[in-house]
Amino acid sequence: MTEVRPYRSEDRATLLALSLRSWEPVFSALESEVSSFVYECFYPRGWRIRQEADLAKVLDREAGRIDVAVIDSQVVGWVCTRLHPEDDMGEVYVLAVDPDHQRQGIATALMDRSFERIRDAGLRMAMVETGGDSGHAPSRSTYEAAGFQRWPVARYFKDLMQN
Repeated sequence: MTEVRPYRSEDRATLLALSLRSWEPVFSALESEVSSFVYECFYPRGWRIRQEADLAKVLDREAGRIDVAVIDSQVVGWVCTRLHPEDDMGEVYVLAVDPDHQRQGIATALMDRSFERIRDAGLRMAMVETGGDSGHAPSRSTYEAAGFQRWPVARYFKDLMQN
């Protein structure tokens, strides 16, 4: 049975490590599917260094909006929820589940907690953002199964060092 509880500072290292394990296949696919200059601009020292630094900031600055999934005293996933009252919306900002525990309903339990936070704030809509590449296909399936509807977006990049 999955328990979802508030984040504790002692969860930090475990959450960082499980996030990197969780996203390893995502970034492998992404690297092969985007232009090399784009990937290099976003991850000049490698995706792990960038992701760990970005996630550490989330854990340190947004601790009060983070919930953790636990099974048999083992931390297996987490979610960070951001609130955007100006848009009547909450955001599932970070969602990660340990690869050994994926496809067991943990992401759903974490999203349900995020939805609860959003509803408790009196907001109407929930939003999540993910990639359109093959590495993010499992995430898209999870979000669509939860009832999210895709917003059409196109994001373009131009290498200004090339003619």
